[in-house]
Amino acid sequence: MKATASTDVSSILRKVDRRTFLKTTGLTASGLVLGLQWACSPEKSTAVFSPNVYLTINGDGSIIIVAHRQEMGTGIRTNLPLVLADELEADWTRVRLVQAVGDEKKYGNQNTDGSFSVRMFFEPMRKAGASARMMLEQAAAQEWGVPVDECKAQHHEVVHSSGKKMGFGELAAAASKLTAPTEDQINLKRKSDWKYIGQKTNLYDTPEIIKGAAVYGLDVVKPGMKHAVIFRCPVAGGKVKSYSDTEALKVAGVVKIFELPASGFPADFDKPQGGIVIVADTTWAAITARKALQVEWDFGVNATYDSDAYLNELKEKVKNKGNARRTNGSIDQAMKSAASVLDATYVTQHLSHAPMEVPNATAVFQDGKCEMWAPVQSPQWIRDSVAKALALDAANVTVNVTLLGGAFGRKSKPDFAVEAALVAKEMPGIPVKVTWTREDDLTHDFFHACSVQRIQVAFDKSKFVTGWSHRSAFPPIGGTTNTNEIQPSDGELGLGAIDLPFNIPNVSIEAIEAPARTRIGWLRSVSNIQHAFAVGSMIDEIAAYRKVDPVQNLLGLLGPDRMIPLDQYIKGFENYGEPLDKFPADTSRLRKVIELVAEKSGWGKTLPKGHGMGICAHKSFLTYVACVVHVAIDENGMLSIPEAHYAVDCGQVVNRNSVIQQFEGGFIFSLSGALKGSISFKEGRSVQTNFDTYSIARYNDAPSEIHVHLVESEIWPTGVGEPPVPPVAPALANAIFAATGKRYREYPIKLG
Repeated sequence: MKATASTDVSSILRKVDRRTFLKTTGLTASGLVLGLQWACSPEKSTAVFSPNVYLTINGDGSIIIVAHRQEMGTGIRTNLPLVLADELEADWTRVRLVQAVGDEKKYGNQNTDGSFSVRMFFEPMRKAGASARMMLEQAAAQEWGVPVDECKAQHHEVVHSSGKKMGFGELAAAASKLTAPTEDQINLKRKSDWKYIGQKTNLYDTPEIIKGAAVYGLDVVKPGMKHAVIFRCPVAGGKVKSYSDTEALKVAGVVKIFELPASGFPADFDKPQGGIVIVADTTWAAITARKALQVEWDFGVNATYDSDAYLNELKEKVKNKGNARRTNGSIDQAMKSAASVLDATYVTQHLSHAPMEVPNATAVFQDGKCEMWAPVQSPQWIRDSVAKALALDAANVTVNVTLLGGAFGRKSKPDFAVEAALVAKEMPGIPVKVTWTREDDLTHDFFHACSVQRIQVAFDKSKFVTGWSHRSAFPPIGGTTNTNEIQPSDGELGLGAIDLPFNIPNVSIEAIEAPARTRIGWLRSVSNIQHAFAVGSMIDEIAAYRKVDPVQNLLGLLGPDRMIPLDQYIKGFENYGEPLDKFPADTSRLRKVIELVAEKSGWGKTLPKGHGMGICAHKSFLTYVACVVHVAIDENGMLSIPEAHYAVDCGQVVNRNSVIQQFEGGFIFSLSGALKGSISFKEGRSVQTNFDTYSIARYNDAPSEIHVHLVESEIWPTGVGEPPVPPVAPALANAIFAATGKRYREYPIKLG
């Protein structure tokens, strides 16, 4: 699992001279320029001040904020600057955002992954805006010769108690001569004075997207640009044995064909798989030539990978004890003394990210420097990986970040960008765009792991749950880089398994060996997907066995409101990179979303024949979510979803629109995996190669209504990009059971 970042950051705010700002960003400024720097450890006295975010207030009143996070539909490029603008009292319509290039020295952590951006930068961005506001107020006070406490910034102006006003632009030059307030002097606004935070704001990029003017990676065009595709071995870790390009070179427009060395298996995330590169005047010419290539492959160590056989092996493995990662009480004693035991095995298939915009990158290499334009989630990792592949200093690599047409974790991996850099090196001075086709995307992904989960639940004579045994088997992400990684890591098991919230006296969570046989990576919500499906389904099976209403069963299993002592059960529990004392596992918050979604969905209402409602509650990325799905199954076995409801506690909401949109979109994303597409392997290669065989949810699959109910909170904001995904599949499966009496334990669910 990719590491997440902690909110424990120290921040420094300082003025920046306009010359330095121009040198760093390439932008001009005519007024106040502030640089905000934050770090996860205290600043050393000798450290060089290197701002992560720049705020500029120009003499004409315009405001420029350099956005250091990447936009892929989550709204993060809007929402962090929005926090700053609120504290500044800026008019949002006069704010312009400029995308930062990938540069850790200039902009700090830019990795837009793991649903941590808002929780990490909420406070620093507030402080930056508040500091600029205070400097403008002080500048106005000096101009008028009045006490500063008589001056108040209001909607892009500073207003004196007498009623006289000066615009931000008029004050910018004077404010630039003042000293920025120190950390202990910053006066943040009261929540009651917020204008944007917690409200509904449209995304900054929406107008350009609607007009078709927004620039995604695939939209990049450079003078004299060539286009490239790569013929890769269909099996992860394979390589070229021999090839003939005689016919391919006859295709009009082909410029060059050459071999890109293979990286073997495992190879890490930043090494291309290799293959035969075709460079041409157009993408179509390159694709046509690729079809004409004659290649003999050495399929390598994964040539026999059969995912069905692999899952059958895992089903046998989970019958035996594994490596215990969480234990409390004695599971052996609980099973031995149980009056009855429920035993169920849940299976999930591989999934692909399948973003609408396939991986792509444009690069030019000249005079020992490489410049790139690409839709990437982690521009610094891409920059470092490109520098390593080209044997350059990172200072000689520039990564310009475009908008991302979907990502879901796929575009944080550097492999496709490194490909472009290596191809560009073969064509010095010529921009080259490497484009993946949909077939490339679905056959050479870093796939979500398939899995087998066995859960056994012990009951006493009164049908109270006394024991919970969960054996989790899936190829770990670490197996993509290291052959010794053959069990899920504690970090992966901490995503929905070892952080089990229920008040059960005897618990054992065990990891089972499962070596990776293809490239495995993190996909939206990571191993919460398989763990939530298994745990959420089993909780419903417990309700059916006990003949208890599923909501009452859930609340009963939660037990009394408490902070779960996960650090006592699991040494070094990762908690999404956050300390448990700051972000505890609080069952009262989970209880509240369960009660809220039950109320809002009308849980318990009388339903027509063939209808059913299912529920699942799950905490992920420090956000508490409960989901209710209402299904209808007609006499022909066709399923529809009249409505779906979420209740969400993500702490302080920053942009209500973004949260609602993430959950609406997250439901559809999860529905695709729950009902539609999965990846299977035969002879080492993906059986599914395009959307005709890897299905995604279509318009007619979507719920007629999706309702998102937000818990009002003043607690620190937490993630909303990934938490929508985990509870959908189990809630759906539980609803199907309620409608039909049939239990489905395999994901995707195959009705009929």
